[in-house]
This record gives sequence, structure tokens and C-alpha cells, in this order.
Amino acid sequence: MAKLKCNDYGFECDFVAEGEMEEVIDNFRAHTDDEHGIDYSKEAVMQFLLRKQGL
Repeated sequence: MAKLKCNDYGFECDFVAEGEMEEVIDNFRAHTDDEHGIDYSKEAVMQFLLRKQGL
């Protein structure tokens, strides 16, 4: 199970993406693009997840 919180990455936002890794990546990317105007690559979001998990 993976989880990313928007406010962990400098946004004043309560959005949380939670679930399977691929789903979290897609949901987080869609949210940051739609709501914050930032189009993160899949690789960048994968790095967020890996760093958060300490891998």
C-alpha cells in the first residue's frame, strides 16, 4: 500500500493519494497537474514514493 500527501510536498492542500503504487502515482500526478499546474513525470512521483518509504 502506497500513500502520498500533497501537503508533504509544499502545497497547502489536504489531498491524499492512497492505494496500489501505480494508482497512487496516477492519482497524484493528475491532482498536481489539475489543481497546482505541475506536471510531474511518473519517474518523479515514483522517487517521491521510494524516498518516503526509505528505499
